[in-house]
Amino acid sequence: MLYESGPRGADTFSAGLPASQTANRPESYTMNMNRRHVMGLMGATASGLFLPGHLRAQQSRPSIRIAVQQVVINNTLDPWNEQSNVGERALYPNLWEGLLLRDWMGNQGPVPGLATEWKRLDEKTVELKLREGVKFHNGDEMTAEDVVFSLSPERLFGDTQPAGGKTIYAEDFTRSTGKDIPAALPGIARRKWPSLAGVEAVDKYTVRFHNATPDVTMEGRLYAGGSIVANRRAWDEAESYDAWAKKPVTTGPYYVEDFQPDVSLTLRAHDDYWGGRPPLETITFVEVPEVASRVNGLLSGEYDFACDLPPDQLGTVMNAPGLEVQNSTIWNHRVNVFTQDHEQLQNPLVRRAMTHAIDRKAIVEALWANLTEVPAGLQFDSFRTSDMFIEGWAAPEYNPELARQMLKEAGYKGDPIPFRLLNNYYINQVPNGQILTEMWNQVGLNVEIEMKENWGQILAQDTPRGVRDWSASNTINDPISPMVVQFGPNGSAQQNREWTNAEFNDLCQVMETSTDRAKRKQAIARMLTIAEREDPAYNILHQNAVFTGMRSNLNWKAAPAFAMDFRASNWPGQS
Repeated sequence: MLYESGPRGADTFSAGLPASQTANRPESYTMNMNRRHVMGLMGATASGLFLPGHLRAQQSRPSIRIAVQQVVINNTLDPWNEQSNVGERALYPNLWEGLLLRDWMGNQGPVPGLATEWKRLDEKTVELKLREGVKFHNGDEMTAEDVVFSLSPERLFGDTQPAGGKTIYAEDFTRSTGKDIPAALPGIARRKWPSLAGVEAVDKYTVRFHNATPDVTMEGRLYAGGSIVANRRAWDEAESYDAWAKKPVTTGPYYVEDFQPDVSLTLRAHDDYWGGRPPLETITFVEVPEVASRVNGLLSGEYDFACDLPPDQLGTVMNAPGLEVQNSTIWNHRVNVFTQDHEQLQNPLVRRAMTHAIDRKAIVEALWANLTEVPAGLQFDSFRTSDMFIEGWAAPEYNPELARQMLKEAGYKGDPIPFRLLNNYYINQVPNGQILTEMWNQVGLNVEIEMKENWGQILAQDTPRGVRDWSASNTINDPISPMVVQFGPNGSAQQNREWTNAEFNDLCQVMETSTDRAKRKQAIARMLTIAEREDPAYNILHQNAVFTGMRSNLNWKAAPAFAMDFRASNWPGQS
């Protein structure tokens, strides 16, 4: 079964927005340019005065520099290991590719990639015809052998079995040699492919994906990062997994030239790319944690793009000659995750009170200038295309009095609850955390912010955990993503022992194996009730949005996603 749809397209911001225009934001919109900004763009176009030196250089192709909050979170370039928003931006679609590609610049649905066609053979099997003549970065031709390896136990699954419902913990696996995959990878692989029994090479250019159970979402899993292809020979020749993961050999339009963890990543054009000559010589992602430094670097010409801008910085960029801001809401919702076994959070009433203490609309107005919205729980509009959207559902109501009643009924006495935060890994993360804490305090909850330096510290189990910040992404048009993928038996929340629910997990099996749409829809409705009402796993906040500052005369367009597409189709050249 193939589901196709997507979110609203990206919008281009070019000048200041009157307050009247933010009060009721339409589905798609473009900010009006003021005269100063128009003249700035004309000047930049005519003289190139606003182009930094590396773009003005006499060369066949330009090179660009992109200031980002973080390049990757775990110092590898393996998407199976790098499960993060920042990783999506750095790794897709410029470095890694799958058999089916995500239509990053369109509706986010599937399009042909390393496979030119695909078809269902039965409820458990999908066959794909590989694109012939595709060259890896080392010159090898991609064949079925590489595909089989890329979805093999050696590369991903270890000794796990193709059966969902059982949580796979990283501590269940021990690395015997440096060539072994990280202990977390088998669980992540089963998160994306719970029942994949194996991939068969029918011939040099034909492969079949065999599932152990029926799965209506197999095609979706293929384009949602589940069919990326690595070069078998490069893996075999690598000294260790870590060495391979810092410079993987793939088929993408750019290859890894230089990777300095926590500093920068430089990709260089792969001129034998099957999709045509890449338009850029190099792409360098530079880690610039502070928002002000990213903005100042863009204004000075040090950077051509500045990512992860908060709404209160947009005016500075939009009113600078030759610059613009592009924005889009994306398939990602901001959430808080509860630790179920924390002494104060064991009682679901306390967690329920925390969900009712939050004025989500006030947060969207105060921190996001109404440029995003409060979703209908952990759902996305794209679910409607597959008739899997639960109409009438909403995020928990803002009701401080109800929250106080629940805390009284739970016998909560004001004991502290830790709230772990990073320093603005997410846009406005710290001010958002401060607002949440104040709203919780107003109903009698004693929530204390604990600032952490990295995700390892956020997830660490050696000290009491209470609440943490997170986001939940939808990668296909079916509610298995993110509900099952992120909160099911092999979702991060359960693999990190934060939350579990037996009935919820049984329903995950229905979502993963049933071919009865009505039964699946009934299951997801019940799962929403459990995870957001009865036994909260998370607190839904708002839909996420991305804001990217850039030089206007590059004519590049932002995707409605974290990913940044620098293929030829999205680089028409400077005006």
